[in-house]
Amino acid sequence: MTEALPPVICLMGPTAAGKTDLALHLADNLPCELISVDSALVYRGMDIGTAKPDAATLARYPHHLVDILDPAEAYSAAQFVTDVVPLIDAAHARGRLPLLVGGTMLYFRALSQGLARLPAADPQLRARIEAQAEAAGWPAVHAELARVDALSAARIHPNDPQRIQRALEVYYLSGQPLSAHHARQAVEKQQSAARGQDDLPYTMLYLAVAPAERSVLHERIAQRFQQMLAQGFVAEVEALRARGDLTTDMPSVRAVGYRQAWDYLDAKLSYAEFVERGIIATRQLAKRQFTWLRGWQAPVHWLDSLDAKRSDQALKAVQQIAI
Repeated sequence: MTEALPPVICLMGPTAAGKTDLALHLADNLPCELISVDSALVYRGMDIGTAKPDAATLARYPHHLVDILDPAEAYSAAQFVTDVVPLIDAAHARGRLPLLVGGTMLYFRALSQGLARLPAADPQLRARIEAQAEAAGWPAVHAELARVDALSAARIHPNDPQRIQRALEVYYLSGQPLSAHHARQAVEKQQSAARGQDDLPYTMLYLAVAPAERSVLHERIAQRFQQMLAQGFVAEVEALRARGDLTTDMPSVRAVGYRQAWDYLDAKLSYAEFVERGIIATRQLAKRQFTWLRGWQAPVHWLDSLDAKRSDQALKAVQQIAI
């Protein structure tokens, strides 16, 4: 490793794009230490619906930050940064290459750009927003967000309840729009850069893998959802529901696919509606991930999921900064 700063590889991309397969290829050819960047893979017992690598794969290719929490617990971008930095440093100390792989773009941004200083979550306020959504629907709550924070509302899809709720929560608690907090953070980041300061003592390489044709990704998403159903996804959600201590306002249950399956088991949706909405929600997630990537502030090395040379291209890009 010839760089003055030790390298960190970030392998990003939309869901079902082939990130895991590419990460395993890199791990076969380089001394990589795999670190998951996925807000759902942190949960134990949520395996099928999260497309978590199976036990044999995890045994051969251990991943940090997988199966570290019970679904009743919450996890955040701030906690991710707290957890991941020591893992990166420990990998470097062992002479290994940290390879961060996943699709939770907020976590990647929190590591690379820092987090705006925001008020802590307020359970009572969240419950009030949730009740408003139950009564009027999330599009109506999104319209309320647009009234108080038009910039955030423009970036957040009307069917993205977790981000809508958080943006409104920040506004109600601080009296300032979430977009204003982020704008202030961007200014502070620019000022630090102008002073020659950098929060990260690493050389960062950002790889993004995705099919060049969006329709191909949509087909993959639908096929993978059907595969999850065949593997027993509904039974997995039934087991979580049977615990009795999980609710639909918890981040784990809000994971894409799980909320729709929960509504099906609650008889709010027919089976066909559940499948359709699960696939649609996954496509919407992929769209949001693309939006994050297109607006990434640092250079991103794009790889086409359908290009037979993508693995060699990724390997070459990593070797240029890591060897």
